[in-house]
Amino acid sequence: MSKLTTFITILLLLPIIGVAQVSKYSNLYKEILATDTTLFDSYNTCDLETHASLISEDLEFYHDKGGLSTSKEEYITSMKANICGKVERILTPDTFEVHEIKDFGAIALGKHSFHNLVEDSYSEPSKFITILKNTENGWKITRVISLH
Repeated sequence: MSKLTTFITILLLLPIIGVAQVSKYSNLYKEILATDTTLFDSYNTCDLETHASLISEDLEFYHDKGGLSTSKEEYITSMKANICGKVERILTPDTFEVHEIKDFGAIALGKHSFHNLVEDSYSEPSKFITILKNTENGWKITRVISLH
């Protein structure tokens, strides 16, 4: 099964596994939320070293407006050019969910909005799905879908 087929299969199963989200009090939930927090704290402050440390080399980032990025290098280059100092991410309270993927990692999903620092405007909340792999070097983001 190709990576794309696996990815699409997981996405199609998300509505079915909706009841399978882990408890907000579980260690897995806390670890994934902490990873998300570190990822977006580094995003908001343009700490590219920390941000890059959480991203898998074979990242696939699907953005409905920006298209597809297929590598960590491409994603970080785009972030440096288009995000740093211009945009801040705000997690929408009580929307963050974590679903375990046995022997692999987890899926995080929820809603977030963005503050455009240049125009001092805010986006409407939008959905995101993040697939994280549990590696010997910690959690790594492998796939992202961002819908605005």
